[in-house]
Amino acid sequence: MNNTTNGILYLVATPIGNLGDITARAVQTLTDVDFIAAEDTRVTLKLLGHLGIKKPLVSYYEHNRFQSGAKIIQRLLEGQSCALVSDAGTPAISDPGEELVRMCAEEGLAVLTIPGPCAAVSALSLSGLSSGRFTFEGFLSTSRKSRFEHLQELKNERRTMIFYEAPHKLMRTLEDLLEVFGDRKLSISRELTKLYEETLRMTLSQAIDHFSSSPVRGEFVLVIDGAAEALIPEVSLDDAAKAATALVKEGMSVKDAAKKISEETKLAKNAIYSAVLNRRQ
Repeated sequence: MNNTTNGILYLVATPIGNLGDITARAVQTLTDVDFIAAEDTRVTLKLLGHLGIKKPLVSYYEHNRFQSGAKIIQRLLEGQSCALVSDAGTPAISDPGEELVRMCAEEGLAVLTIPGPCAAVSALSLSGLSSGRFTFEGFLSTSRKSRFEHLQELKNERRTMIFYEAPHKLMRTLEDLLEVFGDRKLSISRELTKLYEETLRMTLSQAIDHFSSSPVRGEFVLVIDGAAEALIPEVSLDDAAKAATALVKEGMSVKDAAKKISEETKLAKNAIYSAVLNRRQ
């Protein structure tokens, strides 16, 4: 599939539900490569059967990524081409494919992307929340301590946040999010591109009420509003100079006092410095 001595690793995005979402380029790539590395070969066999493609498969997943990855790298070095696929969506995003890409980079092997479905981006586009800046946080840890440490780090995050969650953990996650973040706006998408696709737009507390009385089925993508911008009270230059002067009387230099008050009020440091000197005169 290539004219170079070494083979190429192709990151092939596969449907996240609706098999009609496979791209023509993805089909061509899966047809042309020498072999396919799959997260779950059983899942990939179903997709290949639907497409009428027969191709050698190797298993590549979280618990064999180093051993299997080394074998894949060796085959690429021998000139074979490989398509990496996950069970659904774009490989190397929140899955062990990132390790294989890193290994290729270390060996100087070419990696090309065959773009397509991605649950995180699809859910974000459906959310109605700000999409100009966002952060993908993947799955939260099952450890309560690690989960809360993760969420505490995000408490003041201004960007829209995206999480993945399994149905059996959804309620606990919603409760933890409400406890740490407060009652934020939320969009929940489930079964994206499938027959029972659904997107709910509500608050965290409303979501808890909803799923307390409704069946929790399917894989979920949670899109959560970022933290509101902290309001900085308006402070006059004269008030800032008074505050800085008080610090100077406590032993701080005028320069350091002006810098400190500038950081707290967002007023220009030089303006505060000059105002303090004028007051002293």
